[in-house]
Amino acid sequence: MAGMALAIDKPKTWTSFDVVNYFKKMTKVKVGHAGTLDPLATGLLILCTGPYTKKIDQYQGMDKEYIGEFVIGATTPSFDLEKEISEFQKLETLSVERVKEVFEDFIGEQEQIPPIFSAKKLNGERAYLLARDGKEPEMRKVNVVIHKLELTTFEFNDGLWILGFTLNCSKGTYVRSLARDVAKKLNSVGYLDNLRRTKIGNIDLHQAYSLEELREIIPSLT
Repeated sequence: MAGMALAIDKPKTWTSFDVVNYFKKMTKVKVGHAGTLDPLATGLLILCTGPYTKKIDQYQGMDKEYIGEFVIGATTPSFDLEKEISEFQKLETLSVERVKEVFEDFIGEQEQIPPIFSAKKLNGERAYLLARDGKEPEMRKVNVVIHKLELTTFEFNDGLWILGFTLNCSKGTYVRSLARDVAKKLNSVGYLDNLRRTKIGNIDLHQAYSLEELREIIPSLT
């Protein structure tokens, strides 16, 4: 198989390495992914095979685009639903205008603290492994850039505010951290739900293969 970059639509609950291993078992070729998606996130994942594995850093450095929902009024230790809700801090009132003001505050370069339940390495060990052992790793701030953060839907359901959004951001941005930080600016707590990556650089989700489609085309790639 010649080296190539393949756009994959990662399903929910699969890790990025699950997708890599799925491909590797069927082809036995060298393969890696260019940018982790959390297990509960779906959408665009780029696989690089053969000589194209040398281009992984290039793809990882590209801007990313997402759609998803911030849930305001409750939170979890992981800032998504991988962990159970552990705290409520409900807001009685919230307006579209106020949300848009807060979203605007996040546009541009800024420092962000990654979640402790993340693949961020601390002294060679993944932060989420330390967190699962009951430790509280000290997460170092990272510099990120938010190019676009737009409100797409605004709902109130069962005491929680659901904020649909479109996000365009730099490499290394933790959208779960953004959920936490947006909620904090709204004087509440929050978590991320229904995250879907729709674009990496100029590669669009519409170009991506599902896992079922990938299995069908693999014979033509080998």
